Amino acid sequence: MYELDELLKTKKRIHFIGIGGSGMCPLAEILHTWGYELSGSDNNEGDTLNRIKALGIPVTMGQKAENIGDAEIVIHTAAILPDNPELLEAKKRVPTFERRFLLGAISRMYKNCIGVCGTHGKTTTTSMLTQIMVMAGKDPSAVIGGKLPLINANGLAGKSEDFVLEACEFKDTFLETSPAVAVLLNVDDDHLDYFKTMDNLIASFHKYCDMATRAVIFNGDDENTLKAVKGIENKKMLSFGLSDRNDYYANNLIVNERACAEFDVCHKGETLGRISLSIPGKHNALNALAAITAAMESSVSFESCKTGVEAFGGAGRRFEVYGTFKGITIADDYAHHPTELEATLKTAMQMNYNSVWAVFQPFTFSRTYELMDDFARVLKIPQHVVMTEIMGSREINTYGVYTSQLAEKIPGSVWFNTFDEVVDYVVENAKEGDLVITLGCGDIYKAAKKMVEQLK
Repeated sequence: MYELDELLKTKKRIHFIGIGGSGMCPLAEILHTWGYELSGSDNNEGDTLNRIKALGIPVTMGQKAENIGDAEIVIHTAAILPDNPELLEAKKRVPTFERRFLLGAISRMYKNCIGVCGTHGKTTTTSMLTQIMVMAGKDPSAVIGGKLPLINANGLAGKSEDFVLEACEFKDTFLETSPAVAVLLNVDDDHLDYFKTMDNLIASFHKYCDMATRAVIFNGDDENTLKAVKGIENKKMLSFGLSDRNDYYANNLIVNERACAEFDVCHKGETLGRISLSIPGKHNALNALAAITAAMESSVSFESCKTGVEAFGGAGRRFEVYGTFKGITIADDYAHHPTELEATLKTAMQMNYNSVWAVFQPFTFSRTYELMDDFARVLKIPQHVVMTEIMGSREINTYGVYTSQLAEKIPGSVWFNTFDEVVDYVVENAKEGDLVITLGCGDIYKAAKKMVEQLK
């Protein structure tokens, strides 16, 4: 049924094109621990590549046909262009697969694969769940969409049967994986350039959850999630949420002076204990409940869940505070959809800063065009809005959409073409006691780092 699964039973020599990618590195680590003979190539130095080299895996900088060598299987990232010389050579000679097929094959090698999916909160919840399981001594493997400070990496190669996986719906990537437990956080209107309609998107999440062999854990307060899990049978169905109609729910929830949620975790009317999160945002109560439900379903005690989730200080690029320089706090967040921006900016506004600067990089023309009015609405939350031109990524601007059109809808906002202009404007105008937060899933974090350098 799965070609790569069969090949992995007999072939041992695997080459990775783009081995330093954050999604490739953890998969290479897992295969390395299983005794596969690996090699790789990449164009960019970085922390993940250093991690690969430290394992003794040979890496060639630059991509050339001869790098394939005597590889028996070649794995490449989705970002590799079709005319890449290494990819062209691989396809001529060797069974060649995109990363998602390897992720799927690896997911089937663990008895307890927990796939965390949903439009918002995947990286935070996957990170929380991994942290709980590591601190509980479960020795899990993991593939996470951001860096988890506890392990200083995007993934982990453990020795147990537990595998925590961030399951991304973009282009139906997650349908290649095989979860024992599916965790569905929420369903919102994203990636409609691919799915076209909300019904198609909901159907895709339904298909993923229905693939779970043991249990489905879902947000019982989210209308679209309830549509997605409707009709799923023959597995354990566990809901989490803020209302007491869920199996696991938060009671007596408050948001403290640090904008962090504190709440009692209840299970079917019984109070298990109180949680005090270390990361800001009321929405993280839901992420924590999802992680706790999944961990308890994997035989972790509530006390161990409490220890892990309270120690969790956030994932990379998820309200990541770089520090305070000349009295100005600089932070960065991955939020790129109006719902995520709203949650992040409302949280920022509760944190007792004199004023909040949102520095936003719109990502993809289709999303900016389709959700323009929602972006305008939520970007009115902070006192100051600075934007960059849209990062088109994989798209061509057939929509005729520009940041200037969004700026017209947000009184007092400004936009610039370059990060240097953005940085100069913010550093010149932000004042002591202000929070500056860069927002977007592109490379806007580079602007935050430049601000830090300038302020230093």
